[in-house]
Amino acid sequence: MASASLAELLKLTPDQRIEIALALWESLTDAERDLQYALSPEQEAELERRLREHEASPGSAVGWDEVKRKLRGGA
Repeated sequence: MASASLAELLKLTPDQRIEIALALWESLTDAERDLQYALSPEQEAELERRLREHEASPGSAVGWDEVKRKLRGGA
């Protein structure tokens, strides 16, 4: 993409940029999305491992608010 085109797009209002982003996303076929964002076997195995771990001990999950607080240095 030409940087001038991107610069012009970035001048649009947030609503206009969202509309364009959604239109671009919706222009992709399911096959294109699946191909672009397919997980590797290693990633799938890791997700399965994490799901089994969570199902075995649901209380060990950390809430999103706590994660954000830790990331912001509020330990």
